[in-house]
Amino acid sequence: MAIELTMPALSPTMEKGTLAKWLVVEGDAVKAGDCIAEIETDKATMEYEAMDEGIVARLLIAEGTDEVAVGTVIALLAEPGDASSARLPEAVAPASAEAPPILAPAELKHAFAPTAPAPVADALLQPRRTPPADRIKISPLAQRIADKKGIDLALITGSGVNGRIVRADLGLAPAAMVPPAAVGAAPAAPACAPPPAGVPVETIKLSSMGRTIARRLTESKTSVPHFYLTARCNLDPLLALRAELNAALAPRGVKLSVNDMLIKALALALHHVPDANVQFGGDVLHRFARADIAMAVAIDGGLVTPVIRDAGNMSLSAIAGASRTLVQKARDGKLTPQDYDGGTASISNLGMFGIDEMVPVINPPQALILGIGAGIEQPWKVDGQLGLATVMAATGSFDHRAIKGATAAEFMSALREAVETPMLLCH
Repeated sequence: MAIELTMPALSPTMEKGTLAKWLVVEGDAVKAGDCIAEIETDKATMEYEAMDEGIVARLLIAEGTDEVAVGTVIALLAEPGDASSARLPEAVAPASAEAPPILAPAELKHAFAPTAPAPVADALLQPRRTPPADRIKISPLAQRIADKKGIDLALITGSGVNGRIVRADLGLAPAAMVPPAAVGAAPAAPACAPPPAGVPVETIKLSSMGRTIARRLTESKTSVPHFYLTARCNLDPLLALRAELNAALAPRGVKLSVNDMLIKALALALHHVPDANVQFGGDVLHRFARADIAMAVAIDGGLVTPVIRDAGNMSLSAIAGASRTLVQKARDGKLTPQDYDGGTASISNLGMFGIDEMVPVINPPQALILGIGAGIEQPWKVDGQLGLATVMAATGSFDHRAIKGATAAEFMSALREAVETPMLLCH
């Protein structure tokens, strides 16, 4: 009997993923723990390990297929010595050399069940589908949604394999979400304008991560009422302490970055102003008892935010070690859900690129993100006299539903104090 391998849920919120790469071919023998595929989520690319021993009988989902729903059968594993289980039932076999269709879990289970003549009454209740002669490539789930809502599929451009229409495409075309009778009345403008005619252009398909980032940032700016406060901090005391600590920690192989110290400063400010360490929950407000800081890390094709847990109670050297490990895992595409799930506030630092000031977008459901600019030497009051200091602009973006203006101002004041009195970071 064939063993079904399904698209795994690699995080609590994962609904779909991309089958980035197969690491086996049909006929390969695998045992429990062997890596058989690479699955790409909106956060990272992770290896999928086999849970059973057997022979790879059939790969049902083509390499590079995106929008594969969690629970979808992606391959069949034959039990050792069971040659009959390697044969794929006709109901699932692809009809051509094209990429095999993505079937919903319920349909796959039906495909492997004993066939029986369908009652005439059941057939009459099925929605009318497009005739085979001019059939549109569409996933079964998207077809059911289109039938239910009366969507004209001729107006939809599929983003799946070979132009296949998937569920996400239906949500991107509001002009089609109307009864068929009204479709020809007044077509709406497309959601995204095409590139200008006559200009050389290269069109690049967004990765699963890129699409998720675009969607989440759009939702954040349209649904979360942002407001912003900037505090300029004298960075010289922190830079001096960093140099001393790095000299002392060098024999242990530890090197503190400015960002490590700012993560600790952010956590201490949240501890000092707990009303800023919150999350909006509709009719309730969630106030957190510890500061889990998500740090923005740029990688090829997007941005991820691994989390340093309970940063306020960690030493600077521990933060440095955790930060370095998470950054490396992010760039290698090896982050696990435990590395990036959660976070009570975020930090995004563009100072290393020489950016004077940055105003970040909140990462929902969090209510606060801190944007860090470069330290710039400029006139400053030093020891009661006008002098030069390295000044850094720190800008907080706040969710006004959860954090009031006075609370945000108190938080920014606490942050400035932690940066300008860096010995506080050592306790």
